[in-house]
Amino acid sequence: MQATTKDLLIRIVRLSFYALTALVVVALAWGLSSLNYGTIARHIGKVPGGALLTLELVTLSVILGFFVALPTAMMRLSPNPFLRYPAHTFIYFFRGTPLLIQIFFVYYGFAQTDLVRETFLWPVFKQAYWCALFTFVLNTGAYSAEILRGAIQAVPAGEIEAARAFGMSKWTAYRRVILPRAFRIAMPAYGNEIIFMLKGTALASTITLLDLIGVARTVIARTFKPIEFFLTVGIVYVVFTYIFLWGWNRIEKRVNNYLSQQS
Repeated sequence: MQATTKDLLIRIVRLSFYALTALVVVALAWGLSSLNYGTIARHIGKVPGGALLTLELVTLSVILGFFVALPTAMMRLSPNPFLRYPAHTFIYFFRGTPLLIQIFFVYYGFAQTDLVRETFLWPVFKQAYWCALFTFVLNTGAYSAEILRGAIQAVPAGEIEAARAFGMSKWTAYRRVILPRAFRIAMPAYGNEIIFMLKGTALASTITLLDLIGVARTVIARTFKPIEFFLTVGIVYVVFTYIFLWGWNRIEKRVNNYLSQQS
């Protein structure tokens, strides 16, 4: 009796899943058939420029952000309160406030102060590009610092003790044992942070930059066809994410194999 009831429930769940899948497919097919593909074809040439700007912002933000994250993580772990508390405050601010507010604060606030306008910083911060990049670097630097801090703390104590037993200094142990092991631990979470940064760069369009979303908003303002172009750039983001995940997984495997051989 119990087996019969269980089989019945399985059938109901399975049929419900099939019905829901069919409904989604029909709705998607209907939606795609109603799109104005002529509008997409006329303006598709603007997408590569926006895509290149998006990739440029992501790449520079991640690379420069790493050089912010590593010393910040080390400061966060320092027993010296004059190093630890500023790092904690920096991380807390950028993790505790929305990225949109941060980019507005830099572009409409910090960049307009006398500290910037009357100094050598003005030629840089008067441009939306550098304001966006500066914000993204600090934001991803804060998140990445916490990732690295957690990874450093996750390094097995036995490996650290072994490094000390070999007579390594603190910094030699960090360079040869702790940081390589921590990078290995941090790679999955760091990959997620890069994906978040890819999506976060869409906010660059709010300060006039023509990234993927900026291009889409410009075209939509002229054609009044939001679905067509938001769908187009959405597909581009999905493709970028898939390519990145494929490449990152391969890099992660190579790094793990290399570090395994070294150890």
